[in-house]
Amino acid sequence: MDDQNKNLILATLLSFMVIMAWTLLFPPEELPIDPATEAAVSAEDPTLPAVDPVTPTATAPTETAEAPSEAPRVAIETGEFQGSLSLLGGRIDDLALTQYRETIDEDAEIVRLLRPVGEPGAYFASFGWTGIDGIDASAVPGPDTLWSLESGQTLTPESPVTLVWDNGAGQIFRNVVSVDDEFMFTFEQSVENTGATPVSARPYGLLRRHGQPDDLKNFFILHEGLVRMTDGELEETGYDNITEYEVDPRERTQAERLDVQNSGWIGYTDHYWMTTLIPEQDAPFRSTSKYFDSRDLFQAEAVMPVETIAAGATATVTTRLFAGAKEWEAIRNYQNDGGVAGFLDSIDWGWFFFLTKPIFALLHYLNIVIGNMGWSILALTVILKIIVLPLAYKSYVSMARMKELQPEMEKLKERVGDDRQAMQQGMMKLYQENKVNPAAGCLPILLQIPIFFSLYKVIFVTIELRHAPWFGWIRDLSAPDPSSFINLFGLLPWAAPTPGSILALLAIGILPILLGVSMWLQQKLNPAPTDPTQKAIFAWMPWVFMFMLGSFASGLVLYWIANNIITFIQQYAIMRSHGAKPDVFGNIKEGMRRKKPVEADKKEGE
Repeated sequence: MDDQNKNLILATLLSFMVIMAWTLLFPPEELPIDPATEAAVSAEDPTLPAVDPVTPTATAPTETAEAPSEAPRVAIETGEFQGSLSLLGGRIDDLALTQYRETIDEDAEIVRLLRPVGEPGAYFASFGWTGIDGIDASAVPGPDTLWSLESGQTLTPESPVTLVWDNGAGQIFRNVVSVDDEFMFTFEQSVENTGATPVSARPYGLLRRHGQPDDLKNFFILHEGLVRMTDGELEETGYDNITEYEVDPRERTQAERLDVQNSGWIGYTDHYWMTTLIPEQDAPFRSTSKYFDSRDLFQAEAVMPVETIAAGATATVTTRLFAGAKEWEAIRNYQNDGGVAGFLDSIDWGWFFFLTKPIFALLHYLNIVIGNMGWSILALTVILKIIVLPLAYKSYVSMARMKELQPEMEKLKERVGDDRQAMQQGMMKLYQENKVNPAAGCLPILLQIPIFFSLYKVIFVTIELRHAPWFGWIRDLSAPDPSSFINLFGLLPWAAPTPGSILALLAIGILPILLGVSMWLQQKLNPAPTDPTQKAIFAWMPWVFMFMLGSFASGLVLYWIANNIITFIQQYAIMRSHGAKPDVFGNIKEGMRRKKPVEADKKEGE
């Protein structure tokens, strides 16, 4: 690969890294949000979908003056959850994830996923019915119906609870709520018709979120907002885009409504957490995303088909609710064993999903075997280098042959002078006669860019890397190296600069320094370019990357260090096998030798 091509590729890669670092340091400005704190809601309360375009619109009952926190509650206790279910609307609105904390500190608060109305960032799930025929809209349970506890005391994986509500008009509604030992709730909604005439009603489930989440990342590599699957087609819509919905007259608010024929789900995804409504996968339902501008409410709905219940009969509909951490293994099991179509796609794998999915699967299995995510990243790096070794070998061989042609190239330059056309023709002839492909040397860089980006995506979006330690001072591989040369990596009695500050960008830690050194050593396999400009660029590049990647996740920096070391070994061995003898120490000495001033050179010449 000639110097111009090499410079172009390096410049492209450097620009790519600059853009990523800039976006990390200066994310888009968040829109201001006024958290909804009202305990009672006016008659402007959001409506559920119209039952049918030609039928009267059914509305959800307005929330009562009784605050959800004051309504009777049923405790929820599992290995993953700690919280409660409110009998007001049968809402799951108090849910904390006991296995996850906000920070790596031992006394940090556990992550709280759902919150009741009356608290900032209220966020809950509710299940009810809309009346269609033979039953009044006020005679069906909605988000603020006060249910009674018919059976059960505490919701656990071993003990479901049953909620009951009698409308006093001949229909008895029940919700049998159960939970597994991970993150899935199941709601069996039933209506028993004890009246003398048939009635028709439509069951639904909804997720209601008051405002955008406070910890919204607003980062281009991560999707946060609505996520839904509609008959195999995934849709991801950010919160800002939801607020720009057109008004749907059928819904009487800003909305996007889809009719699912066979399988699907709908919900909201955060960086590491998700809530999702999952109707029965072999039945149609209506998937609706809404936004209520006047109160900054986001609402996702799954509205099931109309149920007609004859006199003396009972109808039952089952809907699942996923609420929890986006753990790969749990979500995969719900997809493969629980029949939730395409559920693994709820994790944001990005454009390079064909790389990110297998890379994470391999990393996950390595972590199971090794038991440490840091060492698993190192093992993954070795495996990836082995996979691309055949292509890398060919490119390194081509680069070695290009080095062998350097004397002939110099003679050609002397022969043709400034005649560029003759130079190009001569170079092509040399390449053909020696069976050298000048573009082959670009392969390692071209292969490394998508792999690097895919691993960056995996480390950034997957919860398995969150708060995952390696050893020593690296306690969170998803965060930058916390050490700093300013306090001599913890030896001096003062703290490192606060992450995110300007000083923190310069006060890099041990891993970024090792990254710069590994890149610098890799350069020393070859003599420095003779061109002064190129020489200066190559001399500064390792240290520029060192500071640029200093704020990246330590797991990603660890991968890059390991990749550089393995690449160094591979190139050294291949060059030796082709008769070349890389003078690493000689090139280091040459690079450290100070250049004589021009005036001194002139005097020596005189």
